[in-house]
Amino acid sequence: MVSTADRSEIAFFDLETTIPTRPGQSYAILEFGSILVCPKKLIELESYNTLVRPHDLSFLSPNFVRANGITADAVVSAPTFSEIADRVYDILNGRVWAGHNILRFDCVRLREAYAQINRPPPEPKGTIDSLALLTQRFGRRAGDMKMATLAAYFGLGRQSHRSLDDVRMNFEVVKHCATVLFLVISQVFSIIISLFYIQFHSNILLIQESANPVEQIPIPVESVYLPPESIPSNEAMVEDSSSTTLSDAFNKQSEFITSTEISRPSITVSVAPFLHGSQRIQILHRDIPLQIRCDAMRIRFGLSTKFLDHAGRPRLSFVVDLNSSDLCDLLDACDNIAKRFVDSDSNHEWRPVVSRKPGFYDSPTIRLHLRTIAGDSSGWMTEIYHKQSSSSSSSSSSLSAQQLVYSNYDVIELDALFRPGSFVDAYFSLDPYNYPQNAGIRLVAKKLIVHY
Repeated sequence: MVSTADRSEIAFFDLETTIPTRPGQSYAILEFGSILVCPKKLIELESYNTLVRPHDLSFLSPNFVRANGITADAVVSAPTFSEIADRVYDILNGRVWAGHNILRFDCVRLREAYAQINRPPPEPKGTIDSLALLTQRFGRRAGDMKMATLAAYFGLGRQSHRSLDDVRMNFEVVKHCATVLFLVISQVFSIIISLFYIQFHSNILLIQESANPVEQIPIPVESVYLPPESIPSNEAMVEDSSSTTLSDAFNKQSEFITSTEISRPSITVSVAPFLHGSQRIQILHRDIPLQIRCDAMRIRFGLSTKFLDHAGRPRLSFVVDLNSSDLCDLLDACDNIAKRFVDSDSNHEWRPVVSRKPGFYDSPTIRLHLRTIAGDSSGWMTEIYHKQSSSSSSSSSSLSAQQLVYSNYDVIELDALFRPGSFVDAYFSLDPYNYPQNAGIRLVAKKLIVHY
């Protein structure tokens, strides 16, 4: 007999159950399906699948037919759970368990089933819940992260809601997600190398300029990557002209300009191929990522904590009134340009960057998003400053403002700062996104100066 310590295979499994229709009614297992996977080669080694007759046949009505095709007649003639309990125990006990939403559903139902027959349940060596794992690591690229949505995202067909088919689909989804994350990590390494290349050659250029100010040697660049924080977003990598030096391109990435300084004919969109036919979109102004400064914007609604990031922390944003018709027209123009690059045959809902609700808002509004540190560290990447309202002018805001430092995610403290009716000078970038259900442009605040 193989000891549990030697059971290195990963057991992907899935249960199909009845759905309680009255208070106090429990779930009943109707089907169990599993595959054993080699963790080194990521191949299926063996499979097991069976329908299960519930211990209480009252769960099944004469006309009972599940949407997945499991009929009452098929279930009635199937073995009971007590008859398959030994086989299920042998498959699962001492192995790593894997499945989609198994921690909240399948594992609970399995323990209930063993308790009903007075048997100890199998115990896992570890668990891999692909719903929790992919939500944390893969993000919201695939919408609601349901198995059907993930399968559609990767072109794996429709979910059948049959145990063995769903298990195999789950396995394929995990492999596809792992491939995407591997490629993203590869891009991050490329970015780090590029930034080292930029810094190294910029230093050489500075030395050459100091040694011989007459003879300057510009360093051409094929392409310049954005900083690493842009990777989790939908920002595209920027292709610069060959006449731009690396040091120039690096410095220009930090420029913020007002709407009156922007030439509309100079706004372009850079589109780079991404994964599985998708594209990364970057809005440029004169071949530089467009970043905008707008002063004295009135806060309409304070911080929103409705949405969470991959680590379960709130994604903070707030709404401001658009106090400039030029900026309003500019953002509309950027909307129209970016929208053309979304597949025309897709089911995306385009969400305009400028919100207009007649009869409710007395002016157009935009939503500004705060940036947070990528990964598991706590902290805000958006620079936040406090400025007395009596300061001479908004143009000198950065000189008279005091930077605030937040070492953790104290939403209450920040919420008190962003009071409706107060004013803020905003420095923000345009971050196009393209998800299966919706697309649009997200305005990401790099720096905020809050008036008080």
